[in-house]
Amino acid sequence: MTLPDPLAQQILRIAKLAGDEIMGIYEKDFDIYEKQDTSPLTEADLAAHKCIVKELKELSDLPILSEESADIEWEERQTWQQYWLVDPLDGTKEFIKKNGEFTVNIALIDNGKPTLGVVYAPARQEAYVGIVGKGAWIENDEGTKTIEARQHQTGEVWKVVGSRSHQSPEIKNLLEQLEGETELVAMGSSLKLCLVACGEAHLYPRLGPTSEWDTGAAHAVALAAGAKVTVLDPDNPLDPNAEPLTYNQKSSVLNPFFLVSA
Repeated sequence: MTLPDPLAQQILRIAKLAGDEIMGIYEKDFDIYEKQDTSPLTEADLAAHKCIVKELKELSDLPILSEESADIEWEERQTWQQYWLVDPLDGTKEFIKKNGEFTVNIALIDNGKPTLGVVYAPARQEAYVGIVGKGAWIENDEGTKTIEARQHQTGEVWKVVGSRSHQSPEIKNLLEQLEGETELVAMGSSLKLCLVACGEAHLYPRLGPTSEWDTGAAHAVALAAGAKVTVLDPDNPLDPNAEPLTYNQKSSVLNPFFLVSA
C-alpha cells in the first residue's frame, strides 16, 4: 500500500512487523504451552508490544501508551498533547478460537482526538489505514482501495454490527428505534469499527466495556472514512447531538459506551 503520508506508511510497516511476531505464535500448536506458565496469547501480546515500542521509539520521541504498559500515572499522561496509543493484540477470544479476527492497532492521538490509525489483521492479511482529513484505505488480497462510510438509505435494511451471542436490552431498545428491518453483522476485535468505515455496516453500538487502546486506531479509520464515533446514552441511543468520543481526558482509560455511525 502506498499512502499519501510517509508517517502512515511507517506505522503500517510497524503494524505488519508486529503481525509477523503474532503469527509466529498463532501458527504453533497451542498444546505445547500447557506445561508452561506463559499462554500463547500472552506471548503474542508481549512480542507484538516489544516490536511496536522499539520501532516507534526509533521513529519519534512521542510517549507511548500500550495495553501492555498501561500503568503510566495520570499525572504524567495529562501533560501529553500527542502520543501513540497501541493495542498490540486486540481480540482475545478470536485469537484463542483461531478464527483470524484479531488485530494490531496503532493510533496517533492529538489533543484527545485520533488523527492517524492503522488496524492490521495479520491472519486475514488485511490492513485498514485512516488519516483524518486525507482519507481511509483498505489493503487485502484484492489490492488497495479507498473506503468510505455509507449512509443508510430509505427502505434499506439497517446493517448493525453486533455480538454473535445474546443481545442486551439496551441494544434491543436501539434496534427498535430504527425505522425498517435490521440485520446484525458479526465481527471480532476492532474490525467492528472498520465495518462501518468501509460501508459494510451502518451502525456499531458498543454498550460493553472497552479501553481506549481498543478503539483508538479504528476510530481514526472511521473518522477518516467519514463516520462518526460518539458517546452513547442508553436512554437516548440515537441522540444527534451526542458528544464525540475522546482520549486521555481523565485518569481512567476506560471508554464510555459509544456509537459508530455513518
